[in-house]
Formats: sequence, structure tokens, C-alpha cells
Amino acid sequence: MAMAGWWFLFFVGVWWLPLPLMLVVAEEQQGEDCSDQKCGNVNISHPFWLYDKDTGRPCSSDPYQDFDVACTNNSYPSLRSTIPFNKGFKILNISYEERSFYVVDLGKLNILQSFNSCLALFYNTSIKLNRPFTIAPVNLNLILYNCTEKNGAAAAASRDRALAPTRVRCPNEWVVLARAGVPHDTTGNYSNYARKGCAAVVVPVLGSSSGASASNYEQLFNDGFLLTWDTPFHPSILPRKFTRQIIF
Repeated sequence: MAMAGWWFLFFVGVWWLPLPLMLVVAEEQQGEDCSDQKCGNVNISHPFWLYDKDTGRPCSSDPYQDFDVACTNNSYPSLRSTIPFNKGFKILNISYEERSFYVVDLGKLNILQSFNSCLALFYNTSIKLNRPFTIAPVNLNLILYNCTEKNGAAAAASRDRALAPTRVRCPNEWVVLARAGVPHDTTGNYSNYARKGCAAVVVPVLGSSSGASASNYEQLFNDGFLLTWDTPFHPSILPRKFTRQIIF
């Protein structure tokens, strides 16, 4: 009887918890299974999550959407791209206190390593990101121009001191040029940097306006850029028809 009475008081106490406290309790319970995980040198904690290697299931019974991380080759964590069959983002480190992390766009990095990878140029980095993630305004941008040599656009662009040739050569015989130090625009409007005869994509990079040089495009790719995330919303915490719930 004493044990039954104790459980009754526990349930009643949780029933009358203030709503914000109930949400905190629920959120902690949902994330507790995903604590103390590691991939390479990066700690993976709530709200991020990995698949359990033994069971093949998420570490959490109810994981946050879009925060799933793959441990690539057991050496580094990677975030998936929204574009099917397009490489995502290598995570360099995560600051859980500041809700930010540094990543490398693997799709763009791949164009430096493969002759046939120029299709990656046709995607701005921003459209590969899932909704919770935002490119931090402190980043600058590297613009890559894929210019055809047939109409002389590449030759004309090469005379622009702000542009630098790259060693990337595409199967369509177009050449790739780079411009660095472009300020981040939250609206995504970079029309002032368009060039006739060239397709352009925007890749965030680190560095000051004076220190980011287009000729160092490979190092800029490898250094990555800063992403932030919004506090994730979990549908199971606040269903559409919410009523006070007993949390076991």
C-alpha cells in the first residue's frame, strides 16, 4: 500500500507541473538516449543524433527531424544534403552553448578532386541546408563562375583582378573562376556579381574581406564556414490538440 500511495503522489505531482517545466522534462527525456556519443573528434549530443551501430536504429526513440548525423568512415560526422545524391556537409566541430557549428560543403570540395564533378557547381550551398540551419552572417562568400571559353567570357573574366583561375576543368570544356570576399546577403541577392556567359554559385567561407583571397580557394573550401541552428520543435511535445499529460 505504501508503494502504491507513493506512485499515486508522483503521478499527481507531475500532472500539476507548470507547462514550461513539463516541456523541459519531456525534452530532457527525449534527448537523454543521444548523450555522450562521439564520431571522430566531435561529440554528438542533443539535439543531434546518430544511428546506433548495433541496432541500426536512431539513438533516440523519437529523434528530431533534420538533426540526423552520419559517422562517415568512423572518422567524421556529416550532415545530409536536401538534394538527393548530392554530398552533404562535413562537421568540423559543434558549440552546443552557442548553437553553432563549422562545416565543409563536401559537394563543392569534391570539384577539386574529380574531373567529372562539375555538376556540383549548379547548386548554391544554401539550398542544400535543411530548415533548422542558417548560414551565419559573419561568413563571407566565395563565388564560383563556370564560364564557356567559346564566347570569350572566360578570357574577359580573367582580366578582372578580383577573379582567380582554378585548376578545375569540366567535361563541357568550360573553365571555373573564383571570386572571394563577397559579403553575406541574408536575402540571397548577388545579382551585382553576375557575369555574362557564366553560371555562378555561392559558397560561404570564413575570413575577413581583406584576408579572403580567391587564389586560396582550396584552403577556403577546407576551412569551412559557420552554421547556426534554431531550437528544434518536437511535434510529440506539443500536439495540435494539446491537453495536460501525465509524463511517466
